[in-house]
Amino acid sequence: MSAVVNTNLHDPAVAPATPKKTAAAEARRRAIVGADTPIIKSSLRPFLLAVLPPLLGIALLILVWEIVAMKDSAFPSPAVTFKEAIVVFSDPFYQKGPNDQGIGWNILASLKRVGVGFGLAALVGIPLGFLIGRFKFLSGMFSPIISLLKPVSPLAWLPIGLMVFKAAHPAAIWAIFICSIWPMIINTAVGVQRVPQDYMNVARVLNLSEWKILTKILFPSVLPYMLTGVRLAIGTAWLVIVAAEMLTGGVGIGFWVWDEWNSLNVPHIIIAIVTIGVVGLLLEQALVAIAKSFTYEEVGS
Repeated sequence: MSAVVNTNLHDPAVAPATPKKTAAAEARRRAIVGADTPIIKSSLRPFLLAVLPPLLGIALLILVWEIVAMKDSAFPSPAVTFKEAIVVFSDPFYQKGPNDQGIGWNILASLKRVGVGFGLAALVGIPLGFLIGRFKFLSGMFSPIISLLKPVSPLAWLPIGLMVFKAAHPAAIWAIFICSIWPMIINTAVGVQRVPQDYMNVARVLNLSEWKILTKILFPSVLPYMLTGVRLAIGTAWLVIVAAEMLTGGVGIGFWVWDEWNSLNVPHIIIAIVTIGVVGLLLEQALVAIAKSFTYEEVGS
């Protein structure tokens, strides 16, 4: 039986390729397709997978936009909107009066309102989240309040703000505050409650003070949860400020959209929509980058 096997192995029809033949075949392949083709393909593949899908998605959106514009003459085409965008962003910081300012000033005004309202919400919501997560009594006391008020639309609080503050600017900040505080409270409290009980037992054995427990155990563990709440809150805050400014008026990107609608300037409305999306994306991605840079091991080490 072994002799038959040995005979077949020596048969040129079934014998494996020799190193010399393999090298010759590889040389011919390199001469035809190029020596660096596999390396180029392997290096281009991740790049194409990262870039090509978003480009195809944007192209599909523009195609749908163009079809809608062709069927409705009142709706501006992508080319018309792009030309208007060049004009708008060529001088984004012009000032011709209190209600006639460039889009840059309106974006800055909205960002200032978001910053103030969001900052106040962080000052109140994050410490309150630590307290609710740390003490069961406070958790039981605030849980029904949070469950009752969290589902309420932030714009429903705007009339309360107008009645209390008697002005549109602080009322808009109040709407930002009330919509931003819930994600920070809830995520921070959940992070505190998920701290391993073994850590708390060690702290009790070592007789650590509440300040030591907060700074050495709770804060490093809760930081990723807290930053997730901050990221969710900033997205909600930027979403709400546009609607609030449409109702309150003044300077802001929401008011700019409403003013352009009153002028029936649809290309400017589309420009504002894209601008709002880009600014919101940049805010969220900045906070995502900060959140990704923190892990429990990195903070605790």
